[in-house]
Amino acid sequence: MKVKVNQDSCIGCGACAAVCENVFELNDEGLSQAKVTEINEKDSQDVRDAADACPTGAIEVEE
Repeated sequence: MKVKVNQDSCIGCGACAAVCENVFELNDEGLSQAKVTEINEKDSQDVRDAADACPTGAIEVEE
């Protein structure tokens, strides 16, 4: 599984980091970014939940 955050769509609400802090963080500009691009099995469901929680759909998950 791979994940990335579309910086043009992100509004920096922080929902993804709250749901999955192992993978997401807010950068210096206040926007979300993925700390890693390859997601391990342990974090995969949390990444899906974070993508579902994103109000702008900025999280792109590739299975």
